[in-house]
Amino acid sequence: MSRKSSRKFSLSLGLAAAVFSTFSLIAAAPAQAADKLVIAASPVPHAEILDFVKPILAKEGVDLQVKVFTDYIQPAVQTNEKRVDGNFFLHQPYLNEFKKNHKNDIEVVVTKVHVEPFAGYSSKYKKLADLPDGATVAIPNDPSNSGRALLLLSRQGLLKLKDPSNISATQKDIIENPKHLKFKELEAATLPRVLNQVDLALINTNYAIEAKLNPVKDSLFIEDANSPYANLLVARPDNRDSAAIKKLAVALNSPEVKKFIEEKYKGAVVPAF
Repeated sequence: MSRKSSRKFSLSLGLAAAVFSTFSLIAAAPAQAADKLVIAASPVPHAEILDFVKPILAKEGVDLQVKVFTDYIQPAVQTNEKRVDGNFFLHQPYLNEFKKNHKNDIEVVVTKVHVEPFAGYSSKYKKLADLPDGATVAIPNDPSNSGRALLLLSRQGLLKLKDPSNISATQKDIIENPKHLKFKELEAATLPRVLNQVDLALINTNYAIEAKLNPVKDSLFIEDANSPYANLLVARPDNRDSAAIKKLAVALNSPEVKKFIEEKYKGAVVPAF
């Protein structure tokens, strides 16, 4: 073989090796990474529902990560600060109050998911009629849920409010209190723990379920499914229309989730779609 031919042959081999190497790198490259979506949520039922839809979203190319909080402040704060992509724990009245009282609030509603009927519990009395004069009643201390508690007490005939439809009612709006009820306003998460220290406690369903209380069987009274307190998937204006958020919204309003809620919570949580 002549030098010229040898040089051409070497160049051809080098080119072939380079092409083969390039195709090898392409073949070895990992598949396109899934869209990461971080959602803040309360443990029950919100995080449980999100965990249920994880496999559904994985098939849609979304890596759903659930960041669990036990309070009602940090999920909203971290959404505002863009440390998470959204949250799933609050209802519209709470969101309205949060926006009034916090700066830089940019949360927007994506979709309704479920209603957690609010209920009244007692470890001392089996019937509401047995509640004594001067009974101590524990209610949540955040404005939206304290108003919700007073409305529910009003519907039971335990007190009368200036406006029985005002979801922002406070104790100052009570115009009749025939049983001379005494109120303790406490952080919502602590209410199950003080149940044996008061005569009656009005407890958010997520905290009741965590405390192994069945809102349908263990409560003295409970909201109906027409409650205006549907729990919401919330995002921000900059990501509310993202493909990942839209896929999560569709999954949370799917027949599979409706069936999961109905079968797992048996009336303690009610689909809102």
